[in-house]
Amino acid sequence: MVDAGRHHISSAVIAARPRSIDGVLAALADFDNVEVHGADKGKIVIVIEGPSTGVLGDTLMRISVLDGVIAANMVFEHVELEGNEADGQRTDAA
Repeated sequence: MVDAGRHHISSAVIAARPRSIDGVLAALADFDNVEVHGADKGKIVIVIEGPSTGVLGDTLMRISVLDGVIAANMVFEHVELEGNEADGQRTDAA
């Protein structure tokens, strides 16, 4: 389900086999909604963006089954609403 007027952003940490890190980084480059923000000693920090939590979860699941990935875990999720506020409420979600 896509939430109209919402944009979801999540950070995640990927644990990869150190010898597979280059292949995992290459595979991540093929994802349209993923940005790599750091990689060191088998750990990769990414940001995933999409129109719904479901899209983020699906992307993380697809990452978790990449060859060389040991684990992929969401760390934080934030929801941006159109206009950045709705009824005077903060839009942060975790």
